[in-house]
Amino acid sequence: MASNHLAKSNTEIPSATISRLVIYLRVLEDLTNNDIREISSEKLAKLSQGSAFQIRKDLAYFGTFGTRGAGYTVPTLLRELRRILGLTRQWNVVIVGMGRLGQALADYPSFDHYNYHLRSAVDINPELINKEFSGLKVEALSDLSKIVKENVIDIGFLTVPQKSAQDAADALIQAGIKGILNFSPTIINVPDNIHVETVDFLAGLKRISYYIK
Repeated sequence: MASNHLAKSNTEIPSATISRLVIYLRVLEDLTNNDIREISSEKLAKLSQGSAFQIRKDLAYFGTFGTRGAGYTVPTLLRELRRILGLTRQWNVVIVGMGRLGQALADYPSFDHYNYHLRSAVDINPELINKEFSGLKVEALSDLSKIVKENVIDIGFLTVPQKSAQDAADALIQAGIKGILNFSPTIINVPDNIHVETVDFLAGLKRISYYIK
């Protein structure tokens, strides 16, 4: 059970802590699927490839969880992590760039499970505009501001070529988007009040090559 004292603001929580919360959530979901209702911090740490101390430290930013000597109740901690991560509300998403990656994301089946709802897709290629991919109709990038307003868009998936990434990000920000998931292999510059997460497949491969060389 979580205590009622207030957690720190989002900007005060280390980014690494949020990344680990996502891992804990995935482990707890697996435990739930296997009908496991109780778990010790040591066991949760082993499944998360971390330490019990780190788990307790991460959770302490948001309250007091679990019972000393008894561990955590899985459904309760799962519910609390979903709340902390903002997964109890709906998030509306627009895909910017409907090439192969954008089309693959449109077809990804698990977004709705976490309350991420794909509402629209945009592109500058006239050959793609008005086509549908997995139920998403592609509209013109020039209409982005109207699309964001009409669909109450919260998050933009950026799946454009590297050379177009900054302009596309600027268009999202101008339209009122506060969160961007960037799949373009480049750094985009944004104001302090915009949060960007970059998914860089090549960076992951380069880390792998370092460790296995």
